[in-house]
Amino acid sequence: MSLTILFMPESAYGPTNNCIGIGDILRKRGHRVVFAAEASWKGKLTALGFEEDLVDLAPPSEEEQDAGQFWKDFIRDTAPEYRKSTLEQLETVTKPIWDALIDGAKYCEPQLKAIIERVRPDVIVEDNVITFPALLTAGKPFVRIVSCNPLEVRGEGVAPVFSGLPADDRSEWGAFEAEYDRTHREIWTAFNEWVVEQGARPLPDLDFIHEGDLNLYVFPEIADYTDARPLGDSWHRLDSSVRETEGGFELPASLAGQEGPLVYFSLGSLGSADVALMQRVIDVLATTPYRFIVSMGPLHEEIKLAGNMWGAEFVPQTKIIPLVDLVITHGGNNTTTEALHFGKPMILLPLFWDQYDNAQRVHELGYGVRLATYTFSDEELTGALDRLLGDTGLRERLAAAGEEIRGRDGLRRAADLIERAGA
Repeated sequence: MSLTILFMPESAYGPTNNCIGIGDILRKRGHRVVFAAEASWKGKLTALGFEEDLVDLAPPSEEEQDAGQFWKDFIRDTAPEYRKSTLEQLETVTKPIWDALIDGAKYCEPQLKAIIERVRPDVIVEDNVITFPALLTAGKPFVRIVSCNPLEVRGEGVAPVFSGLPADDRSEWGAFEAEYDRTHREIWTAFNEWVVEQGARPLPDLDFIHEGDLNLYVFPEIADYTDARPLGDSWHRLDSSVRETEGGFELPASLAGQEGPLVYFSLGSLGSADVALMQRVIDVLATTPYRFIVSMGPLHEEIKLAGNMWGAEFVPQTKIIPLVDLVITHGGNNTTTEALHFGKPMILLPLFWDQYDNAQRVHELGYGVRLATYTFSDEELTGALDRLLGDTGLRERLAAAGEEIRGRDGLRRAADLIERAGA
């Protein structure tokens, strides 16, 4: 039976690419796949074979915007706050992100109702961190995808989400949770009242999104928290969700002609906008005997690479990671899970949101090294590179884990579960 499936991803590359990967499998199975993405994605999804019925999260700009421009601008404006601790960021980064998300949800609610009326979906899939009541009140199976670190699903046995605190030391958990309550109680209460006014059920305490009829989360079993925080029967893990829509990649001659381990460096589409940080890392990497592929991001023209590097504004990440020996990342969930999917160790430089949780998890499990993003020394970065690249045992264990993760085929598992939800 052919289904009409409506995807609404967050307007950032990670969630959107995740939905593209799953949606492409469903489209190839003969289902109608429609994206209610944010308007700056216009044309980019139809080019991949999907229908678009887009929404504005704020009054439309008179100028054409790049995909995900809203969040790029937001991150650029708040970048000075990333030097603060995760506790301090609750007021200066995390709460303002929730404020912006709430404004967007309220602004697009009438648009979403109209889209649902036009599209008449059989299944609604949301990959975001905030509730859109129209998606819940449509009377159709609602699928929630968590493509952030799964600490987003809270529990007493795990560290607080966004904290980056260690799993085996609870000494700071209570203070972080108390500060989260202090900084977020008022906005959560007001948002919850609005959600109920729209006809949706109340939100869980201090959560900004409901559980779905079906809940999927992207995180490999080797790094999961389910031993400490079991999940209900409606929750299903996708060990990875690596899209198959990116083009091929051939190692540039400038790097192919050199010797030495190959490393991929990316701070994501948002983190790469911090040119000073990008250049600091690049300048240290230039002193090493290794080769580097750099995802340079939107301000690529302001970044200067060294002779042992090649980079571009956009690179096909899922085609590059299999070729490299190590990944340097901001700890975004897509890059973290893709590195584990291909069995690569990581150096992590987190900036905000769940990146700290991913960085801490990889570090405490021994799959990589978390560094202080703005205060690491040259020797700490080069030492982490040397140690991880020289650890043959770790690389063999990760390679074996990656093979197992790939065998679980998260993309098709997600497609199967979504089909089942709509049956």
